[in-house]
Amino acid sequence: MRAINKKVIFLIGLVSIVSLAGCTNWKKKYQALNVEHQNLKGLYEREMAEKGQLTDQISQDQQTIKQLQQQISERHITAAEAAGFGEGYDVSIDAQAGTITVTLPNTVLFDPGKATLKKGTSSELNHIQSVLNQQYANNQIDVVGHTDSDPIKKSKWKDNWELSAQRALSVVRYVVAQGITEDKIRAVGCGPARPIASNATASGKAKNRRVEIVVHLR
Repeated sequence: MRAINKKVIFLIGLVSIVSLAGCTNWKKKYQALNVEHQNLKGLYEREMAEKGQLTDQISQDQQTIKQLQQQISERHITAAEAAGFGEGYDVSIDAQAGTITVTLPNTVLFDPGKATLKKGTSSELNHIQSVLNQQYANNQIDVVGHTDSDPIKKSKWKDNWELSAQRALSVVRYVVAQGITEDKIRAVGCGPARPIASNATASGKAKNRRVEIVVHLR
Protein backbone atom coordinates (compact mmCIF):
# COMPACT_ATOMS: atom_id res chain seq x y z
CA MET A 1 0.00 0.00 0.00
CA ARG A 2 2.80 2.37 0.93
CA ALA A 3 4.55 1.52 -2.32
CA ILE A 4 1.42 2.42 -4.27
CA ASN A 5 1.09 5.73 -2.38
CA LYS A 6 4.71 6.56 -3.16
CA LYS A 7 4.09 5.89 -6.84
CA VAL A 8 0.99 8.08 -6.80
CA ILE A 9 2.88 10.90 -5.06
CA PHE A 10 5.75 10.54 -7.56
CA LEU A 11 3.35 10.69 -10.52
CA ILE A 12 1.57 13.74 -9.12
CA GLY A 13 4.92 15.47 -8.61
CA LEU A 14 6.02 14.58 -12.14
CA VAL A 15 2.80 15.93 -13.63
CA SER A 16 3.21 19.13 -11.60
CA ILE A 17 6.77 19.63 -12.85
CA VAL A 18 5.74 19.03 -16.47
CA SER A 19 2.81 21.42 -16.05
CA LEU A 20 5.02 24.12 -14.58
CA ALA A 21 7.58 23.64 -17.36
CA GLY A 22 4.78 23.88 -19.92
CA CYS A 23 3.52 27.09 -18.35
CA THR A 24 7.01 28.54 -18.41
CA ASN A 25 7.42 27.66 -22.10
CA TRP A 26 4.06 29.19 -23.00
CA LYS A 27 4.92 32.30 -21.02
CA LYS A 28 8.22 32.68 -22.90
CA LYS A 29 6.45 32.15 -26.21
CA TYR A 30 3.85 34.77 -25.29
CA GLN A 31 6.52 37.27 -24.29
CA ALA A 32 8.43 36.68 -27.53
CA LEU A 33 5.29 37.08 -29.63
CA ASN A 34 4.35 40.22 -27.72
CA VAL A 35 7.80 41.74 -28.37
CA GLU A 36 7.48 40.86 -32.06
CA HIS A 37 4.00 42.38 -32.14
CA GLN A 38 5.23 45.63 -30.58
CA ASN A 39 8.11 45.81 -33.08
CA LEU A 40 5.76 45.28 -36.02
CA LYS A 41 3.34 47.84 -34.60
CA GLY A 42 6.15 50.40 -34.28
CA LEU A 43 7.33 49.66 -37.83
CA TYR A 44 3.80 50.04 -39.19
CA GLU A 45 3.30 53.34 -37.38
CA ARG A 46 6.60 54.70 -38.69
CA GLU A 47 5.76 53.64 -42.25
CA MET A 48 2.33 55.28 -42.02
CA ALA A 49 3.90 58.49 -40.70
CA GLU A 50 6.46 58.50 -43.52
CA LYS A 51 3.71 57.79 -46.05
CA GLY A 52 1.76 60.74 -44.71
CA GLN A 53 4.81 62.99 -44.94
CA LEU A 54 5.48 61.81 -48.51
CA THR A 55 1.86 62.47 -49.50
CA ASP A 56 2.07 65.96 -48.03
CA GLN A 57 5.37 66.61 -49.85
CA ILE A 58 3.94 65.43 -53.20
CA SER A 59 0.89 67.65 -52.73
CA GLN A 60 3.10 70.61 -51.87
CA ASP A 61 5.39 70.00 -54.86
CA GLN A 62 2.43 69.71 -57.24
CA GLN A 63 1.19 73.03 -55.91
CA THR A 64 4.64 74.52 -56.53
CA ILE A 65 4.51 73.42 -60.18
CA LYS A 66 1.05 74.94 -60.61
CA GLN A 67 2.18 78.21 -59.08
CA LEU A 68 5.22 78.36 -61.37
CA GLN A 69 3.10 77.71 -64.44
CA GLN A 70 0.59 80.32 -63.31
CA GLN A 71 3.33 82.92 -62.83
CA ILE A 72 4.74 82.24 -66.30
CA SER A 73 1.28 82.56 -67.87
CA GLU A 74 -0.09 85.54 -65.95
CA ARG A 75 3.05 87.63 -65.49
CA HIS A 76 4.57 86.76 -68.85
CA ILE A 77 7.91 85.90 -67.31
CA THR A 78 10.46 83.23 -68.17
CA ALA A 79 10.74 79.85 -66.46
CA ALA A 80 14.06 81.01 -65.00
CA GLU A 81 12.42 84.00 -63.35
CA ALA A 82 9.44 81.99 -62.10
CA ALA A 83 11.71 79.34 -60.60
CA GLY A 84 13.77 82.00 -58.82
CA PHE A 85 17.00 81.80 -60.83
CA GLY A 86 16.49 85.10 -62.64
CA GLU A 87 17.16 86.26 -66.16
CA GLY A 88 20.01 84.86 -68.19
CA TYR A 89 19.67 81.25 -67.02
CA ASP A 90 18.47 78.39 -69.23
CA VAL A 91 15.69 76.91 -67.11
CA SER A 92 12.90 74.55 -68.10
CA ILE A 93 9.95 73.24 -66.08
CA ASP A 94 8.56 69.77 -66.82
CA ALA A 95 5.16 69.48 -65.13
CA GLN A 96 4.75 65.83 -66.10
CA ALA A 97 8.12 64.78 -64.70
CA GLY A 98 7.84 67.24 -61.80
CA THR A 99 11.26 68.77 -62.41
CA ILE A 100 13.01 72.10 -62.81
CA THR A 101 16.17 71.88 -64.91
CA VAL A 102 18.94 74.47 -65.07
CA THR A 103 21.19 73.83 -68.08
CA LEU A 104 24.76 75.10 -68.16
CA PRO A 105 26.82 74.68 -71.35
CA ASN A 106 30.21 73.07 -70.84
CA THR A 107 31.92 76.10 -72.37
CA VAL A 108 30.86 78.04 -69.25
CA LEU A 109 32.12 75.42 -66.82
CA PHE A 110 35.01 73.52 -68.38
CA ASP A 111 37.81 73.73 -70.90
CA PRO A 112 37.59 71.16 -73.73
CA GLY A 113 38.31 67.64 -72.49
CA LYS A 114 38.67 68.82 -68.87
CA ALA A 115 36.65 68.14 -65.75
CA THR A 116 38.12 70.86 -63.53
CA LEU A 117 35.86 73.87 -63.12
CA LYS A 118 37.03 77.13 -64.63
CA LYS A 119 37.83 79.86 -62.13
CA GLY A 120 35.21 82.16 -63.58
CA THR A 121 32.35 79.74 -62.93
CA SER A 122 32.06 80.50 -59.21
CA SER A 123 29.59 83.36 -59.61
CA GLU A 124 27.26 81.21 -61.75
CA LEU A 125 27.36 78.23 -59.41
CA ASN A 126 27.20 80.35 -56.25
CA HIS A 127 23.99 81.95 -57.49
CA ILE A 128 22.45 78.58 -58.38
CA GLN A 129 23.52 77.10 -55.03
CA SER A 130 21.97 80.06 -53.21
CA VAL A 131 18.61 79.60 -54.98
CA LEU A 132 18.66 75.86 -54.32
CA ASN A 133 19.30 76.41 -50.62
CA GLN A 134 16.66 79.12 -50.27
CA GLN A 135 13.84 77.63 -52.33
CA TYR A 136 14.53 73.92 -52.86
CA ALA A 137 16.36 72.81 -49.73
CA ASN A 138 14.02 69.84 -49.19
CA ASN A 139 14.11 68.56 -52.75
CA GLN A 140 16.30 65.91 -54.34
CA ILE A 141 18.79 67.36 -56.82
CA ASP A 142 20.60 65.60 -59.66
CA VAL A 143 23.64 67.05 -61.39
CA VAL A 144 23.78 65.36 -64.80
CA GLY A 145 26.77 65.51 -67.14
CA HIS A 146 26.34 65.15 -70.92
CA THR A 147 28.73 65.05 -73.88
CA ASP A 148 28.48 64.97 -77.65
CA SER A 149 29.07 61.77 -79.61
CA ASP A 150 32.68 62.45 -80.62
CA PRO A 151 34.97 59.74 -79.19
CA ILE A 152 37.55 60.69 -76.58
CA LYS A 153 41.01 61.31 -78.07
CA LYS A 154 44.33 62.05 -76.38
CA SER A 155 42.76 62.34 -72.94
CA LYS A 156 43.06 60.65 -69.55
CA TRP A 157 39.36 59.81 -69.71
CA LYS A 158 38.46 56.32 -70.84
CA ASP A 159 35.34 57.48 -72.67
CA ASN A 160 32.60 60.12 -72.73
CA TRP A 161 30.75 58.38 -69.91
CA GLU A 162 33.69 58.86 -67.56
CA LEU A 163 34.21 62.47 -68.63
CA SER A 164 30.54 63.36 -68.13
CA ALA A 165 30.48 61.69 -64.70
CA GLN A 166 33.62 63.51 -63.56
CA ARG A 167 32.20 66.85 -64.70
CA ALA A 168 28.99 66.18 -62.79
CA LEU A 169 31.07 65.29 -59.71
CA SER A 170 33.04 68.53 -59.99
CA VAL A 171 29.82 70.55 -59.87
CA VAL A 172 28.41 68.47 -57.01
CA ARG A 173 31.56 68.86 -54.93
CA TYR A 174 31.57 72.60 -55.51
CA VAL A 175 27.96 73.25 -54.46
CA VAL A 176 28.26 70.86 -51.50
CA ALA A 177 31.29 72.83 -50.34
CA GLN A 178 29.12 75.95 -50.58
CA GLY A 179 26.38 74.50 -48.38
CA ILE A 180 24.17 72.06 -50.29
CA THR A 181 23.28 69.07 -48.08
CA GLU A 182 25.08 65.92 -49.25
CA ASP A 183 22.11 63.59 -48.86
CA LYS A 184 20.00 65.77 -51.17
CA ILE A 185 22.28 65.74 -54.21
CA ARG A 186 23.85 63.17 -56.51
CA ALA A 187 26.02 63.13 -59.62
CA VAL A 188 24.98 61.34 -62.81
CA GLY A 189 27.00 60.79 -65.98
CA CYS A 190 25.06 60.21 -69.20
CA GLY A 191 27.85 60.56 -71.74
CA PRO A 192 26.38 61.00 -75.25
CA ALA A 193 23.22 58.99 -74.47
CA ARG A 194 20.74 61.88 -74.14
CA PRO A 195 21.38 64.44 -76.90
CA ILE A 196 19.10 67.47 -77.20
CA ALA A 197 20.33 68.33 -80.69
CA SER A 198 21.86 66.60 -83.70
CA ASN A 199 25.47 65.54 -83.37
CA ALA A 200 25.83 66.00 -87.12
CA THR A 201 26.59 69.72 -86.77
CA ALA A 202 29.02 71.73 -84.65
CA SER A 203 26.21 73.80 -83.14
CA GLY A 204 24.28 70.64 -82.24
CA LYS A 205 27.33 69.11 -80.57
CA ALA A 206 27.85 72.30 -78.57
CA LYS A 207 24.29 72.07 -77.22
CA ASN A 208 24.78 68.45 -76.25
CA ARG A 209 27.91 69.24 -74.22
CA ARG A 210 26.22 70.44 -71.05
CA VAL A 211 25.61 69.96 -67.34
CA GLU A 212 22.04 69.92 -66.06
CA ILE A 213 21.04 70.69 -62.49
CA VAL A 214 17.71 68.93 -62.03
CA VAL A 215 15.45 69.74 -59.08
CA HIS A 216 12.88 67.01 -58.41
CA LEU A 217 9.61 68.43 -57.15
CA ARG A 218 8.09 65.03 -56.46
